[in-house]
Amino acid sequence: MKKIWNLFKIKTTVLKDLGVLGSSNIIGVLITGIFWFYLANLLGVEEFGEIQYYLGVVGIVYGISLVSTQYTITVTTAKKIKIQSTLFLISLIGGFVSFTIILITLQKFDIGALVIAYIINEMALSYIIGKKLYSEYSKNILLQKILTVVFGLSFYYFFGIEGIIFGLALSYSHFIIIVYKGFKENKINFSLLKPHKEFIINNYMANLVNVLRNNLDKILIVPLAGFATLGNYALAMQVFAILIIPSELVLKYILPQDASDSSKVELKRSIILVSVGLTIFGIVVLPVLIEYLFPEYIESLDAIRIISISAIPTTIGYLLVSKLLSEEKSKFILYGRLTSMAVFISTLLILTPLLGISGIALSFVFSTTSQTLFFLLVYKIVIIKQ
Repeated sequence: MKKIWNLFKIKTTVLKDLGVLGSSNIIGVLITGIFWFYLANLLGVEEFGEIQYYLGVVGIVYGISLVSTQYTITVTTAKKIKIQSTLFLISLIGGFVSFTIILITLQKFDIGALVIAYIINEMALSYIIGKKLYSEYSKNILLQKILTVVFGLSFYYFFGIEGIIFGLALSYSHFIIIVYKGFKENKINFSLLKPHKEFIINNYMANLVNVLRNNLDKILIVPLAGFATLGNYALAMQVFAILIIPSELVLKYILPQDASDSSKVELKRSIILVSVGLTIFGIVVLPVLIEYLFPEYIESLDAIRIISISAIPTTIGYLLVSKLLSEEKSKFILYGRLTSMAVFISTLLILTPLLGISGIALSFVFSTTSQTLFFLLVYKIVIIKQ
């Protein structure tokens, strides 16, 4: 009877934590999704594509600057390794160096500000998740999403298209408080870097490769197909972001669980089935809704159908990443993401001139699938045979 009661309590806790994480993620993505969909209609295809181009630049610079990556902070915090403040300091120095370079070369204060904002956001949320403070995570993520709408639209109406980016940067300002708490909790100690340097470096490189993969497309599509195609593709990717909400939610929950040797097998199986259902929904239903709501973005419909297929390999990939990180096998994540980026960029350059936006979408599917297949191979060879 005691065992049954303990099992019931465990399952109740899991459901409660997932409920807190899930509600905030779902509501948050819906808020920002509506924001970006509204902007897509407001700006038109080309200007929407231009905004995405600038966000691609921000994403690449942020990836180069960020040493305290999500996985590094979450895992080390969950394992109670007192290294967070040291990593925070290094990342902030990198961010301010990037800000200065952008200010001097591009004379774009808003882009530099958003780079620092992205860094602060990543550090703060990873720290909270590592501590399993799911309620605090939810409150902060929802506040940020609301501020995205408030500042993003306000600054657009006051200052035009460039005001959007600065408004986005301001929406992350409250995360400074969490980063400050992280600094106070443990002292800066560079000697702690050496025992974990391989894990930190591999995660940094894996994150950088992932950031490049997620943002280089925005830079490459413009010379290959123009801002209008980028605008249509960006709308399709916004739809995909909604489809993988459950998968990202489960990753946030299971990563600290796997790191502390608490596996959730049933949950992992369930989320794969959910991803299959969402893929079907993305192929059959969403294009009809987009055609009705966004007639100017008719070019994005085939891309949405194709990209929706990636929900399944992306979900499986998240689960494998969590397991590899819990074993501190982060170098294989780096190799997987290098493989994914190589597949994505090479097929993008070949297929875009031939198939247009459908070729871009196919490149995305090929890249996510190749990455997941690599992780699966590593899991079977390295983890299972240990």
